Amino acid sequence: MGRAILSHFLLLSNSPLRLASSQSLGGLRRQYLQSSGLIRQNARYASGFRCHCTVSLSEPAGPESSSSSVKKRIVSGVQPTGSIHLGNYLGAIKNWIDLQNTYETLFFIVDLHAITLPYDTQQLSKATRDTAAIYLACGVDTSKASVFVQSHVRAHVELMWLLSSSTPIGWLNRMIQFKEKSRKAGDENVGVALLTYPVLMASDILLYQSDFVPVGEDQKQHLELTRELAERVNYLYGGRKWKKLGGCGGPIFKVPEPLIPPAGARIMSLTDGLAKMSKSAPSDQSRINLLDPKDVIANKIKRCKTDSLSGLEFDNPERPECNNLLSVYQLVSGKTKEEVKQECQNMNWGTFKPLLTDALIDHLHPIQVRYGEIISDSAYLDGVLEEGSTKASEIADATLNNVYQAMGFLRR
Repeated sequence: MGRAILSHFLLLSNSPLRLASSQSLGGLRRQYLQSSGLIRQNARYASGFRCHCTVSLSEPAGPESSSSSVKKRIVSGVQPTGSIHLGNYLGAIKNWIDLQNTYETLFFIVDLHAITLPYDTQQLSKATRDTAAIYLACGVDTSKASVFVQSHVRAHVELMWLLSSSTPIGWLNRMIQFKEKSRKAGDENVGVALLTYPVLMASDILLYQSDFVPVGEDQKQHLELTRELAERVNYLYGGRKWKKLGGCGGPIFKVPEPLIPPAGARIMSLTDGLAKMSKSAPSDQSRINLLDPKDVIANKIKRCKTDSLSGLEFDNPERPECNNLLSVYQLVSGKTKEEVKQECQNMNWGTFKPLLTDALIDHLHPIQVRYGEIISDSAYLDGVLEEGSTKASEIADATLNNVYQAMGFLRR
């Protein structure tokens, strides 16, 4: 999620996203199904539970067909730290616009994740509102999607604590991002939250019984932990054990699948084609921020790293910057990869950079105008976030109540 949060292993040609294969947890799943009697009871639960929430037992299998009355659910979010940049937009937010037409979607601002490293308390609230306004300016439609702030739905933190009791510490110690970020920050500056935030991320996803989670390649490990944790909790507390406590039995959580965009999932830095475009990079020259003025965009593209080879081409591992800039042009121009290839293959950088600059400015200008309108209307933005948190809380509280019951807590 904001560290953009994380399919029956199919490739869907008519979908804006492809279903990503992930390591099978079949052994644990079969053991759980057998112990809980779900193999024999599949038909009984296929239409959903009848406890606090409705959860389908059947695995998600891609976009809903027109004959289905229940849409699959997707949840995703971005951190309100730094400025939302082109990588956040092309790798996540832009894809949400297509997803909201096919799925039931919940998009939130993951402000609780923003405090895992030192941050500016004076800026957090403003950055949260700015991020929400950018969601809407980019085309998130509140008649189709719920937009809310993570901390406004308290079930996120409650479920995190419950999940923490079932999370082996070894699972967290193996997380690559924790190792990298703790190494940079130094042991004395690393809080417990940096280690445990993947559990919060799992809570973000599992609360909403999500079928799919749009993730970049670098977030697949976090989603896999979420899947493993869902399986573990289902095994420890679900099925017949839950039913004996007065619950409906069966799995407590859906096991979500990743959705990875076919292009643009990993937009790279303007100063290093091998490094992901990042808010935390020390140089602002490394990224195009969505709210950058025209002259700033032009200057960043003019100065961005390229190579000395003639012609432009995709997918040459020796030319990462070339592939990245062509991919950005493809996405903001709306052209196909083949069209861009034919248009640009004989260009030099002096010809291509102004072309890319104009395409970026043209694409971002209406977003910037709409953002200005939204951020200046506080009542409208507050109303959107309040409505979104109300809808999200209804789903989240139902899941949380089931977890409390399955874990044996005294009912409130």
